[in-house]
Amino acid sequence: MEYLLVKDLLADQAVPLPIELLAGSAGLGNPIRSPRIQKYGLALAGYTEYLHPDRVQILGKTELSYLASLPEDRQDEVLRHYCSFPICCFLVTQDLQVPPRLLGLVEECNIPLLRSPWPSSVCITRLEDYLEERLAPEVSLHAVLVDVYGVGCLIVGKSGIGKSEMALHLVARGHRLVADDVVEIRLKGMTLLGSGAELLRYHMEIRGLGIINIRDLFGVGAVRSTKRIDLVIRLEEWDPTDPYDRLGLDEESYDILGLPVPSVRIPIRPGRNITTIIEVAARNKLLKAMGYYPGQEFDQKLSEHLVKADYYPPSEEVRPE
Repeated sequence: MEYLLVKDLLADQAVPLPIELLAGSAGLGNPIRSPRIQKYGLALAGYTEYLHPDRVQILGKTELSYLASLPEDRQDEVLRHYCSFPICCFLVTQDLQVPPRLLGLVEECNIPLLRSPWPSSVCITRLEDYLEERLAPEVSLHAVLVDVYGVGCLIVGKSGIGKSEMALHLVARGHRLVADDVVEIRLKGMTLLGSGAELLRYHMEIRGLGIINIRDLFGVGAVRSTKRIDLVIRLEEWDPTDPYDRLGLDEESYDILGLPVPSVRIPIRPGRNITTIIEVAARNKLLKAMGYYPGQEFDQKLSEHLVKADYYPPSEEVRPE
């Protein structure tokens, strides 16, 4: 989602803190575009270079105490300058009393003024978690997502190549289906989370059988609602002219929402057990996560063996006669 309207923030029962509207109802259509919260006391001192109007602005005890210490004319000047920016909304914490001048300015500038009884630190933490979830970038991919040994494997490939059949084989071998056909992916922080579309959740389309319900057929242990995407399995038809990676030295990646995800290409041809290959790819991903790279280890051993066998000199220097 690109933004969240202030009125939706007030109406959403999932918001993890109590919030009330004090003033500025004309600005309830203002968009909140950033999950970050700003507690920017320096703005009240006139330094607004790093002020981000698209963030919720926290006014806590420190900010309001500073305002109360100013003469009335200076207080008016500071607040008018602060409210001159297109701020999405203010949030006053700890049920603090709001200066009457601020109440008038937010009405004049169409800036919603919200208030919560909770401390600033709690409001910031909980509101950032909520906004990060709601404002996370998202995309839908034609793919299958399966949890294999705890590794979220996103299986992609052209229509009809056998993605759903591979997923069904994996479920039959004890792995867990997350989504078939349409995978909804959200970027939360630096983590890609995949889930199934609400209408299609736990269902799978198998040509010749039609639509089946994995949860009903295999039990609740065969499905899960959400999984982090750790590996992309790219299924493609076998091409005899393609020099496929045979040592595991090539580290490929697949871009999703600007984040590169480790990827492997698996060519399809009769006689290949693709289900087992996907399981091995997941196990190999777990080994790499622990710092063990079998392809690199083999390449190092092979190089050492060739040097010892005197197949080629260990350096570019010419050996003496």
